[in-house]
Amino acid sequence: MTVDHVDRGVRPVRGPVRRAERALAPDLGRGAMLLIIALANAAGVVFAGEPGAEPSPHGVDRGVNLAMFTLVHARGYPVFAVMFGYGLVQLARRQAAAGAPRTAVRSVLLRRNAWLVVFGFVHATLLYYGDFLGAYGLVGVVMTLVLLDRSDRVHRVVTWLWALCAVEVLVLGTLVVRALLSGSAPGSDAAVPSRHVDSLAAPDYLHGMLDRLGEWPTHTMTVLPFILITWLGMWAARKQVLEDPVRHQRLLRRTAVAGLGLAVAGGLPLALVAAGWLHVDASTASLMSTLYGASGMFAGPGYVAVFGLIALRVSRATPGPLVKSLAALGQRSLSGYLFQSVAWLVLLAPYSLGLADTFGGGSVTAVLLAVAVWLVSVAGAVWLDRHGRTGPAEWLLRRLTYGRRDNR
Repeated sequence: MTVDHVDRGVRPVRGPVRRAERALAPDLGRGAMLLIIALANAAGVVFAGEPGAEPSPHGVDRGVNLAMFTLVHARGYPVFAVMFGYGLVQLARRQAAAGAPRTAVRSVLLRRNAWLVVFGFVHATLLYYGDFLGAYGLVGVVMTLVLLDRSDRVHRVVTWLWALCAVEVLVLGTLVVRALLSGSAPGSDAAVPSRHVDSLAAPDYLHGMLDRLGEWPTHTMTVLPFILITWLGMWAARKQVLEDPVRHQRLLRRTAVAGLGLAVAGGLPLALVAAGWLHVDASTASLMSTLYGASGMFAGPGYVAVFGLIALRVSRATPGPLVKSLAALGQRSLSGYLFQSVAWLVLLAPYSLGLADTFGGGSVTAVLLAVAVWLVSVAGAVWLDRHGRTGPAEWLLRRLTYGRRDNR
């Protein structure tokens, strides 16, 4: 098979991944974790802030805030960052296996990531400021140019960097414990540090769009450091951890326990403050916020490892309807992600249906709407899967990346 040379650059030897080539764990993880993304983003829209949380919780809201800060906020996107890095290596490996030279492999990766930046800009401008697609695209370009063809020795560096990050979390945790033991000033009741998002409280669509045009670049720059998370995904893909979970069971178990353990423990102090069960001064709350943010990245490999173990268990039997449904959504995660943003704009924006106000607002309303929107996306993905169709966003991205090739 030859490689075509056209004005747009070296074309790939083959088209996108085929269904038979897909590993279950990544798709299962993406489909399930879109619920975490929905919960985080719905809360952010309802409360027009980042992170979104009920500022004066009572009753059930306390438990919701506790769960959100330990399992959801700053703990969903690292999963997709890990999977994004994993996917980069998988894509490159498939092209190389089909006989593509290094220039063709690099070309298709750069083209795909450049289009992701465009997708991100359009997404943020029209729908939702908190876009990650543009950041994924920028990180993907850097990873392709700097890290893709490096040796195992170079990629092993990322494991040491993660070890240093774990030490940082432990040090921050020690400082938080010391601050709590020293006691806050009498009457201290600092709020959880958060940032108001103008576009989420805009009075009309035009003002919201103008706000998003200013918010997206800043948001994108603040999340670019997740290149470290993406790099870990590349390292795992080179080891084929998810394609061969049997051989990596011990690694998956240890990663699940350590990753989620650090993420939950690191988020717990701020979660207790958000729930109204712990009262601290502003400096201690700020320190807790730093710990919460630093520990969130460990949820990425932690959650991914959990789904790797689930996939291993499921693979020993026939996957049931739930697993198939989640995997169907995972195969169409880009469409599912964009669908959520459309839903928030239509259902929650104050100038559209404004359902948060209709149902009294609050954390419970955000959770119920998030679950409902996610379930609709699951149903849509199952319908597409039964009819042998890919997601519309996936179809467009693949068409732009690969041209007129098999895009099912």
